[in-house]
Amino acid sequence: MPYGVAYDPSTGKVFIADTYNDRIMIYPSGASTGTFGIGGTGLGTTQLNFPTGLYFDSITNSVYIANTNGNNIVRWPVGATNWILIAGSSSGASGSSLTLMNYPRDVTLDYMNNVYVADCNNNRALVFRAGQTTGYVVGGTGTPGSGATQLNGPIGVAVDTDFNVYVADFSNDRVQRFDHY
Repeated sequence: MPYGVAYDPSTGKVFIADTYNDRIMIYPSGASTGTFGIGGTGLGTTQLNFPTGLYFDSITNSVYIANTNGNNIVRWPVGATNWILIAGSSSGASGSSLTLMNYPRDVTLDYMNNVYVADCNNNRALVFRAGQTTGYVVGGTGTPGSGATQLNGPIGVAVDTDFNVYVADFSNDRVQRFDHY
């Protein structure tokens, strides 16, 4: 059950979140079979737990992973044997503070390397400024709802060059835009 995909334009490699197998697979350009990248059920910097959203960063040659059941965002340098914690808990703890997440489903970056997260069970979208582990709410109130400032089960996130944030608001059947933070 693939939940996420990222593409490296310089090599043509496609990275797929093989979610139910708790791993990231790599498919070379034009290939119909892939190779194991990183993962395996459990805790620790070589393991993943229900990876969903992916983002490829060509500057660091890394894949950012929404490690959903691990309640964190991690960066995996392609070819490395372990990941690096970007935001959330390294132990898998969930929470609603600005340093913790609960079931993060997607991740993306802007051109300044700020990290955006669809924090599903907290009904919010967060941004972690480059190098920071404390986030800021850029969408949603934390309370599920269908109002203009609320989200209900966000599962996707994107940002444009003006820093407007777009959130796939699953339970409300909509995409919600939040103006420049």
